[in-house]
Amino acid sequence: MNATKIAPSILAADFANLQHDIEMVNKSQADWFHIDIMDGVFVPNISFGMPVLQAISKHAKKTIDVHLMIVEPDRYIQTFADLGADNLTVHFEACTHLHRTLQAIKAAGMKAGVALNPHTNIQLLEDVIQDIDLVCVMSVNPGFGGQAFIENTYTKVRALKELIISKKANTLIEIDGGVTDKNAKALVEAGADVLVAGSFVFKSKQPIETIANLKEITQK
Repeated sequence: MNATKIAPSILAADFANLQHDIEMVNKSQADWFHIDIMDGVFVPNISFGMPVLQAISKHAKKTIDVHLMIVEPDRYIQTFADLGADNLTVHFEACTHLHRTLQAIKAAGMKAGVALNPHTNIQLLEDVIQDIDLVCVMSVNPGFGGQAFIENTYTKVRALKELIISKKANTLIEIDGGVTDKNAKALVEAGADVLVAGSFVFKSKQPIETIANLKEITQK
């Protein structure tokens, strides 16, 4: 099986010294850059927008995993493709025509992801799971970094893994929110393939070592 991917969340980086943190991730054993785009409407917070993503893309040397926490994500699919996104994840709760959105993301040359809020049932993806490259399971309520991990996530991940296997899909499972060295191994054992870590990485005094430790304890 493939090794677990570690995706530091740039939302927790030092915005006054962003290039330094981007270069740190480049040097580390991390696999992806996780970029949260928030609009202040779908979630009660505003993060960075297109110019900042463009600046990140200029320096990032690894997969750029963009997570849209916005309303009407279809309006911006081509824009994010042009800005260098490799993966584009939209929220199930924000998409009226999810299948069409997934097809548009793929047509723009990106991997298509779907994020689920903590209250959203996994079974709602049953009819489209084979069209999804990545399911991002929110293990906190979206909108803010540094929240406590929701314990029901383990049950949800196991159910999602069963759905993926039953449908013979190749979908990756990503966990976003409250990931630390205390729950990383259990998440992987439940079926997770990608772990997003924000505060745990960027508030560490030795973030490169912290990423290496996450990588080591999550090997399948």
